[in-house]
Amino acid sequence: MTEARPLLDAVGIRPEPAFDDANARQLQFFTNFDHISIIRVRSFDVATFVAFGAAQLGVAGNDVLSEFDYPEIYAPLDLGIGKCRLCIAQSADLGEDLDLSKLSHVRIATKYPETTSKYFAAQGIQAECVKLNGAMELAPKLGLTPRIVDLVSTGKTLKENGLIEVATIADVSSRLVVNRTALKVRSVEINSWIEKFRSAVDASMA
Repeated sequence: MTEARPLLDAVGIRPEPAFDDANARQLQFFTNFDHISIIRVRSFDVATFVAFGAAQLGVAGNDVLSEFDYPEIYAPLDLGIGKCRLCIAQSADLGEDLDLSKLSHVRIATKYPETTSKYFAAQGIQAECVKLNGAMELAPKLGLTPRIVDLVSTGKTLKENGLIEVATIADVSSRLVVNRTALKVRSVEINSWIEKFRSAVDASMA
């Protein structure tokens, strides 16, 4: 949320002080707008809260949107923050290349089983995905799987765990996401916020 914080200021949303307190335990925060509050949830949960209408707008990476592919979500704007990549990495013992033409089946640890399966299926390869929610880099080290699919920023964590990045599935950044029903019912207000965020993003990149 650190990178998104300046965008809130730019569009005129001022959360209560607790929002910026790293020690605050609350998950919902009031703002300077009586009818607007902000919730803080895990990145994977943002899409679910928006899709089911518990939140009308949210910020989620396109990695999350691809994994869940909720039809109830509209993502009108790339915010240009949270940039990283969804990559395939493998033990250095396997070498620095991933020759897909030699594979018919792969066993991979990831928290993105849907995205991973689709990627390999497009290559004609069956992916056996072992679902993990963290500590992905341990999977090859402990013999669970020879490869992982995970988000990578600098690659430092991979290197420290004896892994090599061998392919990129997708470039990732955070998107403004909107509940489609809310967009229909509150079209003027929701579109107004979309345009405010768009202007803030354009100004930050100027």
